[in-house]
Amino acid sequence: MSQDVESKVKAIIIDKLGVDESEVVADANFTNDLGADSLDTVE
Repeated sequence: MSQDVESKVKAIIIDKLGVDESEVVADANFTNDLGADSLDTVE
């Protein structure tokens, strides 16, 4: 994934889930690692 796309996706995840940037890594699981629920994943 290009750096530009990766940084944009990270910014969206941080904004929508309210997590720290350090938590958003390539192998993070939305539910288990980032605390997203089923409605968060739909958004």
